[in-house]
Amino acid sequence: MANHSKARTEAEAQFRKTLKATWKGKKVTTPYEAEARIARNKTARLKELRLAKEAAEKEGEGTKAKKGST
Repeated sequence: MANHSKARTEAEAQFRKTLKATWKGKKVTTPYEAEARIARNKTARLKELRLAKEAAEKEGEGTKAKKGST
């Protein structure tokens, strides 16, 4: 029984070492991390579109005001 325990301990140590190397070598994303990244990207894109639309509307108001004053 002692041999089984020793072998199991060695196997678990090797597994942890391999797992640690995998995590260190490359970034493994979990599903919730991937979903969060997608949501952040979508939010940033929508913010850019909103700001562009607001700038265009502001510019349009400025040209309307100039046309009305002349």
